[in-house]
Amino acid sequence: MPLYRLFGGAITLSLDGDYLDASDMRQVPDNQEVLLSRTTNVSVIVEVLQCVAAHTSADGMRQGVHDHFDSLAHDNSAENTKVERVDALECASPAVDATPTPSLLHGTQVIPKFGKVQDLDTVHVYVALWRLPSKNVDLVLSVNDPEPSCTGWDAVHRAAHSLRIVDWGLFP
Repeated sequence: MPLYRLFGGAITLSLDGDYLDASDMRQVPDNQEVLLSRTTNVSVIVEVLQCVAAHTSADGMRQGVHDHFDSLAHDNSAENTKVERVDALECASPAVDATPTPSLLHGTQVIPKFGKVQDLDTVHVYVALWRLPSKNVDLVLSVNDPEPSCTGWDAVHRAAHSLRIVDWGLFP
């Protein structure tokens, strides 16, 4: 799996497949990194966001990953959503400068294709959440896959567990 250096190398992520940096083609907000597959319609977004809740219990992590999925559904103007699977763990305090374990969600969103409400696509959306309470940050990985394979969950699971925070100075 190729290794991608995000936010100037402050975060690394391994992904199956060949991706290009969307900022080479269009403007991307400073708090995001967007990668686009060169061979499929998959997009990968890593965002540094303000923590949506301070809860680090398994229930709090489950709610947090749901909140981010719901926020994506809103941003995508989703007509319908369904959560298929959630793997949420209590956010244990990691060793100093260690990347915590993510909580994961797989769901589907029925969204307008190219903004046309009469033309809807069902997109598989995978969300991984790393809660960094000492920084008041939620680090969120989202993968949008309109043509899912039976290995989609496994690929996202591997990618999420490969993410490493290399430079904690990224978070003020």
